[in-house]
Amino acid sequence: MAFTSLLGGLLAAGGLTDINTVLTFATVVLFALFAFVLHRFGWGPLLHALEEREKGVREAVDGAHRASAEAQQLLEKHKEMLRAAGREREEIIKSAIGEAETLKAELSARARAEADEMIRRAKEQVEREKALAILELRASVADLAMEAASRIVVSSLTPEAQKKLVDDYVKSLPEAVRHS
Repeated sequence: MAFTSLLGGLLAAGGLTDINTVLTFATVVLFALFAFVLHRFGWGPLLHALEEREKGVREAVDGAHRASAEAQQLLEKHKEMLRAAGREREEIIKSAIGEAETLKAELSARARAEADEMIRRAKEQVEREKALAILELRASVADLAMEAASRIVVSSLTPEAQKKLVDDYVKSLPEAVRHS
């Protein structure tokens, strides 16, 4: 019966501003019970799920930052490799041009030396042939002079006198004929 009287007291009409202590106590107990159940079974798992989600988002953002930093480093590395390749290409081209110029100079010098050597040999051969021709010419002139002189003075001159006559004749020839 106490329960019915309690229930009756709760249902009793009261004013809007009247404070019913039983109702207030029951509301506080129910609120505390609801807060405990919510905290125990709802709030903990909900907070845990939010923390896991926050952790996942944070890790994804950190991973994106790391990937971005790695991509930036790779981009810089790639740019540096391109610059290095360009420098190396320029060095190779300069080296090839230098080697080509050196080879050109060497070949030109070698060709010039060979041409000079050929000219020198040709001049030597011309000088030798000239000297032979002069000797043959002198011999021919001497023979002709001796023959002419011998016909003229065959009977009057001795061989030594004839030789002196020929030598004098050869000496009297113009300088160009004697050395040509």
